[in-house]
Amino acid sequence: MPTQLKYNASVAENTDVVYIIQPADLGLVPNLSDAEKNFAQSQLDSKGKMIFINRYTYKIYIVVVPEKKTMAGYQEELRLAGHGLQKVLKTDKVKNIAISDLTASNAARFVAVGIFLSNYEFLKYKSKSTPSVLESILITGEEYTEAEVSNLNHVLNGVFLTRDLVNEPHNFQSAENLAEEFVKIGEDAGFQTEVLEMTQIQSLKMGGLLSVNQGSIDPPTFTIMEWKPENAQNKKPIILVGKGVVYDTGGLSLKPTPNSMDLMKSDMAGAGAVAGIMYAVAKTKLPLHIIALVPATDNRPGGRAYAPGDVITMHSGKTVEVLNTDAEGRLILADALSFASKYDPELVIDFATLTGAAVRAIGKEAMAMMGTASEEVKTQLKIAGEHTYERMIEFPLWDEYGKHIESDIADIKNIGMAEAGHISAGKFLEHFTSYPWIHLDIAGTAFLTAPDSYRGKHATGSAVRLIYDFLAAKVKSKKA
Repeated sequence: MPTQLKYNASVAENTDVVYIIQPADLGLVPNLSDAEKNFAQSQLDSKGKMIFINRYTYKIYIVVVPEKKTMAGYQEELRLAGHGLQKVLKTDKVKNIAISDLTASNAARFVAVGIFLSNYEFLKYKSKSTPSVLESILITGEEYTEAEVSNLNHVLNGVFLTRDLVNEPHNFQSAENLAEEFVKIGEDAGFQTEVLEMTQIQSLKMGGLLSVNQGSIDPPTFTIMEWKPENAQNKKPIILVGKGVVYDTGGLSLKPTPNSMDLMKSDMAGAGAVAGIMYAVAKTKLPLHIIALVPATDNRPGGRAYAPGDVITMHSGKTVEVLNTDAEGRLILADALSFASKYDPELVIDFATLTGAAVRAIGKEAMAMMGTASEEVKTQLKIAGEHTYERMIEFPLWDEYGKHIESDIADIKNIGMAEAGHISAGKFLEHFTSYPWIHLDIAGTAFLTAPDSYRGKHATGSAVRLIYDFLAAKVKSKKA
């Protein structure tokens, strides 16, 4: 049973508890003995940020809040404090921990998120392991409500769901397996799921998805997930599109193995993200009509694999000259973006581990954002990015970048120049949109090869908290 976030108005007696304090407010911690106060003060005087008091039947953990110039930085430091605290809780084998904020700064929420996300484990294939015993994190205080904490719990479980999908080895996750998981998630969360199979994909003439799939022995899938509550506040749906390349060898443009192909089970992290978002949206009954689209296949060099030099016709009717079969994600996304136009959407956001160029440009600290949506939408996304510390850097889609993908024999080609590769990929996708659109390249943030605080190692669940915050803010603004 994964850790759960719960709410209670106050801290029960004899409970393992975290108190969050300002450095000068040690006296607010209830029921400390003189000896405990003296010990805690000595730790504060030594600039200690965490103080541990063992009462044998239960433990007290005191977290001293950091000083930061910005609110976003302050909240992130609290999450990081939660990450540090989780290590101690695991060592102490704490099963249930309560959090009491004595700073009146909403700190308990952020410390709880840091603990919760740091407690993720993927032990499915471990024959021997020592799992964390932490069962619940209890947020206390009258400034919260049970509904608010329950919603946050669903969002964080959506992050875990995404991490599980992305961490799953490819030999257990074909496109069909992934679609089956989406169906199960929909049944649990309460949204509708439709899976299109090979003959339906062929009838829709999705040339990008079909071409990438040509070298595989496993058929492609195209999954449509839909959450449409009766009280939906938007007349036109918001559409989320996730790249679902369940394994990417590079095709005939074969990738090297070390630190490249060996990590490519994660090339469906965009698909995992939209599943996690849909789970959170449906579980919290967010009053918005939202549709998620996932084109899924692996990319292999076998059989009749598509080849550099091929020209393919996409769902939209545009022709594409393929110059590199390792630029396959944009091909399957393009078909999904074209398909999305049938819904006359309010907004479309796509998520993809699309380019190494984005990683080289901005590292693992941010997502690359591009798009044709309004400045208001982009600003709202950036605000959500600050709130969740899943930040984005916007790159331009100037007309001049369109020259990078001009083809001599087709409408466009699937790769640009060595420079600005992440922008030319975005420019490619723009050709298949006819509505307000945002592209998020999550190649740097979705899967990490070394531990990074509460994001952990390997799958991070990137973009789930960001987009849920963005969507929830839209609901609040409509109500206002």
